[in-house]
Amino acid sequence: MSHIVLRCPRCGRTRPADMSTDVCRDCGAPLDVEYLADHKTDGKSNTYEARTPVHNASSGVSLGEGDTPCVHLKALGENLGMRRLHGKLEFLNPTGSFKDRGTAVMISVAMDHGVTELVEDSSGNAGASVSAYAARAGVKAHVFVPADAPQAKLRQIRIYGAEVHPIEGLRDAVTAAAMVYHRQQGLVYASHMLSPYFAEGTKTFAYEVAQQFDGALPDHIVFPVGNGSLFIGAFKGFCELQAAGHTGKIPRLHCVQARNVMPLVAAFTGQAWDPEAASRTVAGGIAIAAPSRQEQILDILRLVEGTAVAVEEPSIMQMQLDLAKQEGIFAEPTSAAAFAGLEEIAKQGVIRENDTVLVPVTGFGLKDEVPL
Repeated sequence: MSHIVLRCPRCGRTRPADMSTDVCRDCGAPLDVEYLADHKTDGKSNTYEARTPVHNASSGVSLGEGDTPCVHLKALGENLGMRRLHGKLEFLNPTGSFKDRGTAVMISVAMDHGVTELVEDSSGNAGASVSAYAARAGVKAHVFVPADAPQAKLRQIRIYGAEVHPIEGLRDAVTAAAMVYHRQQGLVYASHMLSPYFAEGTKTFAYEVAQQFDGALPDHIVFPVGNGSLFIGAFKGFCELQAAGHTGKIPRLHCVQARNVMPLVAAFTGQAWDPEAASRTVAGGIAIAAPSRQEQILDILRLVEGTAVAVEEPSIMQMQLDLAKQEGIFAEPTSAAAFAGLEEIAKQGVIRENDTVLVPVTGFGLKDEVPL
């Protein structure tokens, strides 16, 4: 008997866990994992051990993801008027981005279910991650990508042996093509956007933060957000830690998007937004014009008293340079967008000088062309 079910966060309907990414059959919302009982994969007594949906951890797939360092960003923090600014170096995960946390769990669950071939769509990082973990698991991966995705990311996806399907148009056209293909071919759609298992991997981010800050969590965590897989996972992790009595109040979580693609910011601030208004951005990892879990992200923002801001392209590119020259951190533009958003959030008076602030550096700069 499984220790999990899939639950709709909107209407509460549950169903048995499987590898389907079908949304709730009653209301159409993406599903989440719910644990029916405490479940541990081994005899560890680590206070901060996260529950997992994987049934047989010994046969799961891992490349050593997680345990990324937090570093104090003194120079950049001083320039931004934040004395306690930290970066969590998520680009030190095996394929160069935080996506490995979620992929490890999602592919392990796929192995539980005997999956041998799957479909994913991605602007780059998730595609590389799924390709790598699928290769390690002996699973064939079809990865749908924007035709104009950075060549460095496309090369990385291909090197793992995945079959790459380039699609013309904006990011959402790639998702549509992947969904048509998985239905036509009868393959599992291992979508990092829709899969209920992906956030069960990204929630380990929160557990590590609790350990690294010795339970005294940061006041604020600022995320670059497209589909919100790290944002949602972190919230789930902090909620679990709080429910277990390991931490107190959950940090205020904030979303940053590019001005060119800002559906979450528009919805949060009451501005009009049409997905057709989306245009190209250097922050390709958050260029999602219609996030599948938008309602869930907005609910979390309100619960934790977070905010959502949009940043311009020059600010993103300048912050990428500032991170490199002031702190020795080569972040991809998507990660730099979160740091650019710090300035906007500070202008609103949300972040104060002595607040402890954490920003995940979600991806490595070598994955993108740099406009120097």
